[in-house]
Amino acid sequence: MDPGFCPKCGTILPTLKLTNKVSCYSCQSGFDAAAFGTMETEYTIHFNSYENKKSDQAERSEGEAAEGPIVNRQCPMCGNDQMSYATLQLRSADEGQTVFFTCTKCKYKMSENS
Repeated sequence: MDPGFCPKCGTILPTLKLTNKVSCYSCQSGFDAAAFGTMETEYTIHFNSYENKKSDQAERSEGEAAEGPIVNRQCPMCGNDQMSYATLQLRSADEGQTVFFTCTKCKYKMSENS
């Protein structure tokens, strides 16, 4: 049989416990670490660094991408006729959503309860 599989029923064996013993979930047979053969597992954990986050934010601000879909709505601050929007359900479920508008030119933000 292949390493990591139960030699009796063929199901995948769970990971080893601290006692170096493993029991098959299906047939309840017990095995020692030899049932896994010479299998090795290697992994690397990559953490986000503060420098990467700052560079990502700088790239986003350079792109000046809209924060959502764009609608024809006049900005009360600069008069631009296009604003992006996003919606959230902030109040109870039987009331309308709150719509957040952002001007695509001056980034002025406003909200509207619908």
